Amino acid sequence: MEFLIPLINKLQEVCTTVGTDLIQLPQIVVVGSQSSGKSSVLESLVGQSFLPRGTGIVTRCPIVLQLIHVSKEGSDYKSEEEGMGDYDEWARFLHTNTVFTDFNKVQEEIQAYTNKIAGSNKGVSSDALYLKVYSQKVVNLTLVDLPGLTKVPVGDQPEDIEIQVYDLVMRYISNPNSIILAISSANTDIATSEALKLAREVDPDGNRTLAVITKLDLMDTGTDAMDVLCGRVIPVKLGIIGVVNRSQQDIVNNKKFKEVLKDEALFLQRKYPTLASQNGTPHLSKTLNRLLLHHIRKCLPDLKKRFQSLLNSLGEDIVDKKQTLLQIITKFSSAYCSAIDGTGKNIETSELFGGARISYIFHETFGKTLDCINALSGLTQFDILTAIRNSSGPRPAIFVPEIAFELLVQRQIRKLEEPSLRCVELVHEELQRIVQHCGTEIQTDMMRFPVLHDKIKDVITALLRKRLPPTNEMVENMIAIELAYINTRHPDFHPQAVAAATFANSDEGTIPKRSNLTKRHTDSFAPSETTGNIIINGVDVPKEPLKGQIYDVSSISQSSGSWFSKILPSGIGPATNGSRTTAQTVPTSSNPSPVSGSPQRTPTSATSHERQLFDKEKNDCDMIECLIKSYFGILRKQIQDAVPKIIMYSLVNHMKNSLQSELVTHLCKAEQIDLLLAESEHVAARRREASEGLQALERVIHMIEEMREATYFGTGTKFKL
Repeated sequence: MEFLIPLINKLQEVCTTVGTDLIQLPQIVVVGSQSSGKSSVLESLVGQSFLPRGTGIVTRCPIVLQLIHVSKEGSDYKSEEEGMGDYDEWARFLHTNTVFTDFNKVQEEIQAYTNKIAGSNKGVSSDALYLKVYSQKVVNLTLVDLPGLTKVPVGDQPEDIEIQVYDLVMRYISNPNSIILAISSANTDIATSEALKLAREVDPDGNRTLAVITKLDLMDTGTDAMDVLCGRVIPVKLGIIGVVNRSQQDIVNNKKFKEVLKDEALFLQRKYPTLASQNGTPHLSKTLNRLLLHHIRKCLPDLKKRFQSLLNSLGEDIVDKKQTLLQIITKFSSAYCSAIDGTGKNIETSELFGGARISYIFHETFGKTLDCINALSGLTQFDILTAIRNSSGPRPAIFVPEIAFELLVQRQIRKLEEPSLRCVELVHEELQRIVQHCGTEIQTDMMRFPVLHDKIKDVITALLRKRLPPTNEMVENMIAIELAYINTRHPDFHPQAVAAATFANSDEGTIPKRSNLTKRHTDSFAPSETTGNIIINGVDVPKEPLKGQIYDVSSISQSSGSWFSKILPSGIGPATNGSRTTAQTVPTSSNPSPVSGSPQRTPTSATSHERQLFDKEKNDCDMIECLIKSYFGILRKQIQDAVPKIIMYSLVNHMKNSLQSELVTHLCKAEQIDLLLAESEHVAARRREASEGLQALERVIHMIEEMREATYFGTGTKFKL
């Protein structure tokens, strides 16, 4: 069964390519606080000093250490490595093809790579470093050395160094296929062990936790670790193994590991004679090998399922390219239409998408935009009054001219065109966005064939661009149709009711009586024989006021009850308690009328002079306003209902009905099929590696089944871990 660990090492390399988050392989994760002896334990297992050393945090990224046993007779590994026939042990990194025989160079390479990925400020990185060690003195193992747990940042370490290390450790030990090697030193209370605390968080039953007690020789005089090693203090299901590390003096003196192991065995025999055979580095190495083999065998069925799922997600080999292209087009068209109809298998929960977003545009965005448009926005009372006067010509109007209402309401209806066209644009953008989110299965094919993906986007973009002008034209025509004929006989439009309501709300007390207006006072009202002006109570008043000229009529009418005050617009006569105070702008000419020559047109824009409206003018303006509001509200509802129908008919439904035929027409051409189905090199490499890993797992499972059958039928072949 020793071949299982090299197989997992091979799969580890495969997972580096396809993604370790998807495939969780069996491995031993080494966890411990800073200066707990993690590096010394790993170096003792390898038999070489190769890990960086120093004060503070030294291991600043995960180091995946793959130990591979090489026999003396020579093995396939030697034939794989050029020039390795003369060496008994060597190392190789996954990020470089260089083979190292000097383990001091291995230490330097680890330091250089760590500074490259984690920086030089004592920070940590989650990017792993992969190192293979081939030796006659090791057993097949796969270990992951993690940064030591720390509490307080030292020097220029980041302030959140504790959180960074904690998250990194939890990421690895949370893998249910990992074995947790919790390192604690014997000269500290094991009840305060951070490694065992974290192990219990992710493995409360202790089914995959093995504890290692280091520095047994550094305990205080008169004390020992007998209770701890026997599990009386904190029981650990997989066991507790004690080891003796190299001292700092041994490291300085470059003491050989063979001598270190011999001294460790003597110390255990002297201090713990009854437990000597169950502790020490050799026993730890064999125990880890046995646990890892058992764990791998247990995880093989699940690994096979994961690799099969990964291989399926990457797609199968192409046999018939034309058939494959048609299948992809059909799946894409179906997924696109499902996204619009809301019948897809994968429903988005984070945001509105596809048909739901189009509905939101129709009923929320577009609807609320129309509701926010005021029917009288941009219109003043003097705009309305000017339109009434211009529609009346030279004759004063007794009734409100209908043409004034039509001109004004057309001006307001045009304001509905811009939000309608914007609604078309928003739906167009959403139909374009659906291409990026139309199903996981389709997205896999799109990633596998990037050229095909780009071509599909080009076809959809061209089709949408082709349908956009006709849709905009239909919306514009709809507005133009409403402008072409103002239907005052619309079933929902009731001008008589509007007029009645307007007169009911008018102030009847301000309308002057006819008898007062027609009462003659010849002694005080007479034409001037010299100037042609009007003589009122002895004052010469021109027929038309000059620009900027204000007449003081107090001399004309000394009392508010005078008959003339009743025919003048309020505000010109003397102010009374009952007079109106609302000031309006009087439209006047920009230049004074000349005495001789042709008369000039009075501009419609208002000047700075203010006056109040006549009661009749006020009533006429109020009536026009009410009519505009009523008719505008009717058309707003019609447009709010018609624009979504136009968009669905001309744009959305047309896309659903013609998408597949358009894709087949533009893509299924014999001369470009090979180009469209040109597979991404990255995806091809991932599928090839996943296929190899799956085949290897199937061979291993088949071999295990054969060994079980041989043992079951009593052929003499023994199989046990």
